[in-house]
Amino acid sequence: MDRFKCLSALDYVKDWDTWRKTLKEGIAGARKFGVSDETIKSMAVKMGDFLASKVCPQTKEEELLKQMWDVATPEERKVIATLMFKMVG
Repeated sequence: MDRFKCLSALDYVKDWDTWRKTLKEGIAGARKFGVSDETIKSMAVKMGDFLASKVCPQTKEEELLKQMWDVATPEERKVIATLMFKMVG
């Protein structure tokens, strides 16, 4: 991917540990206010769509996740989002 057409994921977060903690707190906060898991997953899919189109993968794991996201169906993207929630939770 052309370096000038995409951003680093770290342009959005300071480091992965902070990102995971922030994501976990955001999910807990949404649940506290009664947001359903289905709505949270839907929002996560939209965020995943944005990140997949704007962020340059900089690790093998990020590249694999981007490749999976790019070929995934909408239902599969919900599954990927669910897996990410389980990894931070």
